[in-house]
Amino acid sequence: MTIAKVEVERFSLTSLKPFDTVVAAFKSAVGQPDMLDFFKETRATNSFLDLERVVQGGLGRTDLMLFAEFDLGDILRRETGSRTPKIIRFVVGNPLIMKEMVKHVPDAGSYAPVTVLIDERRDGVHVSYDKMESFLRHYGSSEALAVARNLDAKITTLLRECAG
Repeated sequence: MTIAKVEVERFSLTSLKPFDTVVAAFKSAVGQPDMLDFFKETRATNSFLDLERVVQGGLGRTDLMLFAEFDLGDILRRETGSRTPKIIRFVVGNPLIMKEMVKHVPDAGSYAPVTVLIDERRDGVHVSYDKMESFLRHYGSSEALAVARNLDAKITTLLRECAG
């Protein structure tokens, strides 16, 4: 049995924009394919080029797609009967980017696709992302780190746009 300690760097911004505006900006920038259809189509491909075509069709302008959305705030609001808190966790990524990281560091599959958290607090709307580079740093693969840095840049740029 092996246990490794992974130090994670969190990128976080606070926006004064309304929660729904930040969420809408984020969602408009990532592809939102019907995931059941998407996985059905990817499994039906016979070549990497066909697979790549299906993936490209599911990506948004940021070369990312939404895999899942969890409205954590909804669960909390139901418990309390309140209109707050507002907290949504988005699982986003790009299978082609994930492939490149996993090729060099199989454990990258534990961290990708990535999570973006958008939550409303008293001081504003927080957008947070745990940087992929920090997850992969201790594996020592310069190839995987280069891909992770690129992914981090895409996501942090997107979050700046949404929050700004």
